[in-house]
Amino acid sequence: MGFPGTWMTESESVVYRVVPKCACSTIGQILFYSDHGAFFDGDIHDSTAGLHKWAQPESQVLIEKNVKEHASYAFTCVRNPYTRILSSFFDKICGIQRNGRRYRGNLVPMLTQKYGIEVGGEDGTAEFDQIRSFRRFLLFARDTIRWRRPMEPDIHWSAMSGHVSTFIVNGGRYDSIFWTEAFNDGMQTVLDSIETPHKVDLATIPRFNESEGHGPKRLHPVEDYFDDLSMHLVYEIYKRDFDLFKYDFENPANKMPVGEIDLDEVHAKLGD
Repeated sequence: MGFPGTWMTESESVVYRVVPKCACSTIGQILFYSDHGAFFDGDIHDSTAGLHKWAQPESQVLIEKNVKEHASYAFTCVRNPYTRILSSFFDKICGIQRNGRRYRGNLVPMLTQKYGIEVGGEDGTAEFDQIRSFRRFLLFARDTIRWRRPMEPDIHWSAMSGHVSTFIVNGGRYDSIFWTEAFNDGMQTVLDSIETPHKVDLATIPRFNESEGHGPKRLHPVEDYFDDLSMHLVYEIYKRDFDLFKYDFENPANKMPVGEIDLDEVHAKLGD
């Protein structure tokens, strides 16, 4: 199994477990900058040099050795499950991807046919009922996660706890897990805990939101997308995420956490 989704700076100053839709583009660019004094020219997910990634075979031995010896500070970042699943819908389902095509080829036509989901036409610009389509997408997301049909769950909407757990189960330990909603505070804690070849000034770092502009603009407040049934589905899918990362299930309008993340609890419950 190894350490999928794990990135490490070439200087081995820090190890990061990527959780999709949780500021991973910005974090990746910060790590790249901390080693090289410049940002990667493009989407950091496309980089094949300058940053060790588990997906790069030559990086795997280095990452595995580092993580198992806990030789470097290790961290990850999480996000409110309500806003994360909404972001996945607008970016991956409604949006045109950076290659100019729909995400995963025939996925959207299948959703249109089987679930009645609308996405704003061929180019995502036509008007459609965002709330109705999103709620139908939630049914699809639940089906993929609960029954793995009509396809395996996608990394962008599978539970954060699943991503976070692989690192622990295979022998890693986190020094920090912070919230996207308090990004600067959390990322600063990481930077204060490590030595990097180049100093990072968070106040001057741009936000690399690679999904922004892919899809239609969200027209309504977050809470409008979630009725009682939708909230039930979200809880069914993300109960562990709410519990471990201390988000407010009762109120979709509150994106902020309601307690502190207990690292010992996370390691105990996700290390099975």
